[in-house]
Amino acid sequence: MERRAFVAFLGAALAMRRISAYAQPTHLCTVGVLMGLANDEEAQARVKVIEDGLAKRGWVVGQNLRIDYRFAEGDIERMLSLSKELVALHPDVIIAHSTPVVAALRQVTQTIPIIFVVVADPVGSGFVTSLALPGGNITGFTNLLPTITGKYLSILMELQPRLKRVGLLYNPASVPGGGTSFMLTFVESAKEYHVTPITVEIHDSDEIEAAMADLGAVPDSGLIVMPDNFTTFYRKSIIPLAARLRIPTVYPYRYFVDEGGLLSYGIDVLDLFRRVPDYVDRILQGSKPADLPVQAPKKFELVINLKTARALGVAVPRILLAGADALIE
Repeated sequence: MERRAFVAFLGAALAMRRISAYAQPTHLCTVGVLMGLANDEEAQARVKVIEDGLAKRGWVVGQNLRIDYRFAEGDIERMLSLSKELVALHPDVIIAHSTPVVAALRQVTQTIPIIFVVVADPVGSGFVTSLALPGGNITGFTNLLPTITGKYLSILMELQPRLKRVGLLYNPASVPGGGTSFMLTFVESAKEYHVTPITVEIHDSDEIEAAMADLGAVPDSGLIVMPDNFTTFYRKSIIPLAARLRIPTVYPYRYFVDEGGLLSYGIDVLDLFRRVPDYVDRILQGSKPADLPVQAPKKFELVINLKTARALGVAVPRILLAGADALIE
């Protein structure tokens, strides 16, 4: 009798244990994502890359992972308010896209781990102590060096050697140091090519057409569009204006050329985003951002829109055609 009672007791205890384990909710880790862009097709492509990469590492949305997205639409004030919203949710880690987004988050938290992506100068911006040893709650993936303006100009001069003036278009509120970090190389490179460097600072959407019209009013003028949230958000205004004003223009990312821009040189943005889930996984597993080195881009691409070149009357040199990663007809 005692043996039968013990077996019955043990069976009941095991059954209760199984019921208790079954009833216990699975813990969800939370990731916040703050994009500097609008919630458009380009942003959604990045969202898919993030979620696919996390799923490959065992983090599946709705099972053991929750992701809260916010899209700032290139608006600096909106970035700060959305940063406060995300921090109030107490996520385990935040993915921060672009320099001004990271700057906004830094005002709100110095403790929640932040992984940045597409940030140009994390040391100069004060986000990290060094690339090898970030030293705080922030680390991530850079997108370019300040010397990139020299490369942009060299490509533009190969495309149109007769240019005499070249403008550099950017929003000082959306780039590191208000533009000072890359302006020096631009001016020095302009001297080498004997062209006049023109600063085209755009502070809001109302200034885009007037500034580009001023540049295009002088013959033999070209344009370099710098990578920032503002130029990305307003690319649908900038690209057709450059075509209408017949300004040969170099853009920072392929999707500008996919949408009708003449030529782009820059990082493969999606490739950079594909690397983010690895750091998210490591932080969710217990690693600290201070111990994860900042990583540089690995893949750059040159893309040329031949249809736009024909419309502008631009004969693309063979050296550029041969070096292009993609040609769009």
